[in-house]
Amino acid sequence: MAKTKLKTHKGASKRFKLTGTGKVKRSRASGNHLLTKKSSSRKRALKRAALVHASNEKNVKKLIPYG
Repeated sequence: MAKTKLKTHKGASKRFKLTGTGKVKRSRASGNHLLTKKSSSRKRALKRAALVHASNEKNVKKLIPYG
């Protein structure tokens, strides 16, 4: 008996991507509005992707089983 396919959590698939080594990449929060009070260097840093913390990685990977 074949195992059923797993469903991808569509919200998670739009927010997270897997790197080549299997780590989970995410975008940073606080970069969309109220930008006038934030410094240029802070806004530049918010553009860069970050990695999901190791304690959350297992849960996120369950949501995106096919990467």
